[in-house]
Amino acid sequence: MDIVGSDAVEADDTVVEYNGFKCIIDPKSLLYLFGMTLDYNDDLIGGGFKFFNPNAKDTCGCGSSFGV
Repeated sequence: MDIVGSDAVEADDTVVEYNGFKCIIDPKSLLYLFGMTLDYNDDLIGGGFKFFNPNAKDTCGCGSSFGV
C-alpha cells in the first residue's frame, strides 16, 4: 500500500470513496480484493486493521494478511 498524490491515479484505476477517504485500486489488485471487507478494532491486544477475504486460501491467525 502506498500513499500517492492525485496525479498518480491512472485512467483504469478504481476509486472508492467512503466518508471522505479515497482508496485507489489498480485493476490487477482489484481482482484479489473483490468481496473483501476491512474492519478496524482499537483493542489494546489484537487491535488494528483486520481483513476478511472470502477468496483467501491462506490466512494468518491475527487477520492482518491473506494469500489467494
